[in-house]
Amino acid sequence: MLKIVLLGAPGSGKGTQSEKLVAEFGVPQISTGDLLRSAVANQTELGKKAKAAMDAGELVSDDIVVGMIRERLNEPDAEKGFILDGFPRSLAQAEALDELLAKLDRPLQGVIHIKVDNEEIVQRLMARGRADDNEETIRNRLKVFQEQTQPLVEYYDNKDMLSAVAGVGDIDDIYARIKAALPA
Repeated sequence: MLKIVLLGAPGSGKGTQSEKLVAEFGVPQISTGDLLRSAVANQTELGKKAKAAMDAGELVSDDIVVGMIRERLNEPDAEKGFILDGFPRSLAQAEALDELLAKLDRPLQGVIHIKVDNEEIVQRLMARGRADDNEETIRNRLKVFQEQTQPLVEYYDNKDMLSAVAGVGDIDDIYARIKAALPA
C-alpha cells in the first residue's frame, strides 16, 4: 500500500519519478490535469462543469476537482494505493483531501516534496524547448507554484507527514532518495 502526494515544481522530475514508483509499487499515478482532460473528453457530468469553467477562462472549482479525485480513487486500481501528482494545490484542497480519505478509510501516508533550485528548473525547462517554456513564463509559473505550495509544505510539515528530497543528480539516485523517504 502506497498512498502519497508528490509535491514539486514544474520541471522537478515528478513525472519521471512517478513512473518509477508506479512500475515498482503497482499503484496508479493520479494527475489532476489528466483527470480534467479525460473528464472533458468523455463529457462526464464533472467534465461538462469543468469545461464550462475553462471556456469562461476561470479556474476549475475545488468542488469539481475533489469530485474527480473521489471518482478516481473509487476505481479498482486505486484500492491498493495511489500517487497524487499536482493535487492538492491549495490548503482548501488539502483539507478536502483529508476529509475524503478519512471517509474512504484510506488516509494519506506521507508527502514527498521534490526540491530543486529555481535556476536548475529554469535550465531544465528551457532545454525541453516547448513553445510555452520561455524564461519569463517559466519564472512566473515557479513563482505561482511557490506561493501555492508554501502553505501546503507547512500544513503537511505540521502533521509530520512531509519529507523533502533533493531532486538533483542522477535519476536513479533521486529515486533512491524518494524510496528512502517513503513512509514505512
